[in-house]
Amino acid sequence: MNNKLNKTTSAIIIIGNEILSGRTQEVNLSYLSIWLNKLGVRVEEVRIIPDIENKIVNCVNELRRKFNYVFTTGGIGPTHDDITAKSISKSFNLNYEMHQEAFNILEKYYKPGEFNEGRQRMAMMPSKANLIYNPTSGAPGFSVENVFCLPGVPSILQSMLDGLKNKISGGKPILSKTINLRTVESEIAKPLKEVQENNIDVEIGSYPFFKSGKVGVAIVLRSEDESKISICNNQILKIINSKKIKLIDKN
Repeated sequence: MNNKLNKTTSAIIIIGNEILSGRTQEVNLSYLSIWLNKLGVRVEEVRIIPDIENKIVNCVNELRRKFNYVFTTGGIGPTHDDITAKSISKSFNLNYEMHQEAFNILEKYYKPGEFNEGRQRMAMMPSKANLIYNPTSGAPGFSVENVFCLPGVPSILQSMLDGLKNKISGGKPILSKTINLRTVESEIAKPLKEVQENNIDVEIGSYPFFKSGKVGVAIVLRSEDESKISICNNQILKIINSKKIKLIDKN
């Protein structure tokens, strides 16, 4: 596992043909990344892959060795194309079997006669899986070692994250500050590069935007150290003042 500079790192795997086809809009990435940043876990890689077993197996095996944590979203429902649990079993060379606690949870959740064969499939997991409890719709997710498997439905995924906080060991929270400017990137590219070179512990991103018929640039500063963000912020403010660039409220 490569853990650069002793940072706590993670990767997110978004699983689903519906995402790749454009039929379903992906919204879990932003929410999960922000949640991880607050825990001091840096998201360093994201992949979107189809519901194909060998692609899931290979992707999980590659990323779980590179990062402290891997999160998957999607593919743990009751239908034939929900193959994430079976694929994770193969990734770890574990049996794919009925998880008795998950079965009991689902059996209690559904009314008599509703716990059909399809819904019972949601209790099929890798043999050593630990449950991630679901306060919204009953069906749990699961984890195996450093891989955490969550549903693709955003509201359900979000409701399950609180139960994971004690299972994730991160570093200091990753803080951020945004400076919105009425300018173009080419106007600030050179001095911004110099600021970055002088502040290696602060990640500086430049992102153009278009609002109300006018262009602007959002400069985002990210670091674990608030004082270093402040120093970097002051250096950038001196630059924009010298260039008479207007600060704006993007909201």
